[in-house]
Amino acid sequence: MELDALLLPMTIQDAEDTVRAASGPLLGWYRENARDLPWRREPTPYRVWISEVMLQQTRVEAVKPYYQRFLEALPDLPALAAAEEQTLLKLWEGLGYYSRARNLQKAARQAMERYGGVLPASYEELLSLAGFGEYTAGAVASIAFGIRVPAVDGNVLRVFSRLLAAEGDIMSPAVRKGFRQLLLKAMPETAPGDFNQAVMELGATLCGPNGLPQCERCPLKYLCRGYAGGNPAAYPVKAPKKSRRVEERTVFVLTCPEGVLLRLRPPGLLGGLWEFPSVDGALTPEEQLVWLQERGIVPQAVSPLRNAKHIFTHIEWQMTGVLVRCRELSPGPEEALARWEELEQRYPLPSAFRAFRRALDQCRKGWYQNG
Repeated sequence: MELDALLLPMTIQDAEDTVRAASGPLLGWYRENARDLPWRREPTPYRVWISEVMLQQTRVEAVKPYYQRFLEALPDLPALAAAEEQTLLKLWEGLGYYSRARNLQKAARQAMERYGGVLPASYEELLSLAGFGEYTAGAVASIAFGIRVPAVDGNVLRVFSRLLAAEGDIMSPAVRKGFRQLLLKAMPETAPGDFNQAVMELGATLCGPNGLPQCERCPLKYLCRGYAGGNPAAYPVKAPKKSRRVEERTVFVLTCPEGVLLRLRPPGLLGGLWEFPSVDGALTPEEQLVWLQERGIVPQAVSPLRNAKHIFTHIEWQMTGVLVRCRELSPGPEEALARWEELEQRYPLPSAFRAFRRALDQCRKGWYQNG
């Protein structure tokens, strides 16, 4: 039984009673202290869905401008379903985890076919759409449709691990399922969307993941076993992360008076996005010139760029950057010469290359000044 995996210092009945007792203070606190966020002002199913997907793995402040821009370009589900993929990826540029954007569009097209162009008002039917796991389906179902179902994310796991002094490892699927079962039994019958958002809000503000929790301001401190035990930061229990694999790469920023050479990445990591051409390994200056010669590229000037790194979930790229100025460039297969005036609007370039992208502004000015 998954509830047993929570390793609680109390009976399941006591845990349920504690959650029920917490709901009143929690909802009162939320209604007085909830942040004014754009997706909360008009919680339609589409708007809630877009915000919840964007907020996965991304900070609230970082999401706000993306959310506004996305809704201006794709204001409803039919517009999302009909968008060109490169337009969609450009709107998502910099948010990372691009499979989220592709699943948004896939789900939108499924909803067009199955549900007449709207998201279904059913937790089970939401789960049938691409990219809808238990959390996203629970958030949309409860917030947009008022369906009594939990939405268990990292904030929720942290708040209730501390509240109940649960010793179960929150990285365990059985523990996550156990918390979901507990909340499904004990969450309030009314205002399920407010309840789920209140727990998320508490976990994102007073009971956060970094630093000590702000227990003195918490509406649940007198119910909280972590606080009573004097060490709430000991929860949640979490297995140590596996070390990331480090990959060295050499990135070529190839420019000419017309623009910059980009390459379309193959399926896989960052697949379908554009990149500066890169190769495995940290090439020496001599090896860089050999690579250029093999490509038939005649450089006017080759300058090193400041090294950069980018961290993915399981991989760390350590990148050596090279700025190459040429008189002309000819795109090969799966490449494009992105003209300066269209670079910002047309080609989705991952944030992994952000450090090298900054060099383009100076390079462009140099071409114009010397042209």
